[in-house]
Amino acid sequence: MRIWVDADACPNAIRDILVRAAERTQIPMTLVAGKPVQTPRSRFVTAVTVSTGVDAADNAIVDRLESGDLVVTADIPLAARVVAKGAAALNPRGDFYTEENIRERLAMRDLMATLRDSGAVSGGPPPLDASDRQTFANALDRFLAKQQRAQQQQ
Repeated sequence: MRIWVDADACPNAIRDILVRAAERTQIPMTLVAGKPVQTPRSRFVTAVTVSTGVDAADNAIVDRLESGDLVVTADIPLAARVVAKGAAALNPRGDFYTEENIRERLAMRDLMATLRDSGAVSGGPPPLDASDRQTFANALDRFLAKQQRAQQQQ
């Protein structure tokens, strides 16, 4: 199992939680971005810098991930590709994208884009707060614990 992070838009607070989790669980984590990202000194954390083309980081993640991996992203189209490939996708607010909810999330994303383009709605989601960070950390911990239990039973 590996953790993949869509690092171009990942909030620093979430990245810090992920680094601590990778260290604690000794699960390898890769930060994927279109520009160099600061990587902590850790034998469990690496970074991959890809070209800055449209969806370059997304494509790099999808090309490298395996079933059972975890991808952290707020990018709903990327999450749909991850779920279709049999991996888990978690957003920075602690919500998992699943086969059951990904179509609805894509439809809502498209609707909101249309509303923003027409001027009916402006802005995006509110900034992450302490509650969001805690929700993310709890969801991540539950997922990693479940994965580790499954590995121990094999």
